[in-house]
Amino acid sequence: MNHYETVFILNPVLSETQVKETVSKFEDFLTSRGAKMVAKEDWGLKKLAYEIQHKKSGFYTLFQFEALGEILAAFETEFRRDERVMRFLIVSLDKHAVAWAERRREKLKTKAN
Repeated sequence: MNHYETVFILNPVLSETQVKETVSKFEDFLTSRGAKMVAKEDWGLKKLAYEIQHKKSGFYTLFQFEALGEILAAFETEFRRDERVMRFLIVSLDKHAVAWAERRREKLKTKAN
């Protein structure tokens, strides 16, 4: 299983309920195909660096997961089909990036407490 990370931006006109439904839809998509969710972060409503679809902000969400490479094509297709998703990016993580992400999560946990 390979390590992956995806960040996607949802349309800012969605309600909190719709955002949660969309995030859980993508999480369920991954877990139903055998992926293991490592981390999920809701970054909230953020201002965009440039307009996307005439919108100046969007709801950001980060997933870090372990999966077989075959499901990525279907995962991308799922993102492209959903009109609530404005942008997405899926990257493969090497061992150094995985270690950095773990340290970052630990730092966020200690900061929150």
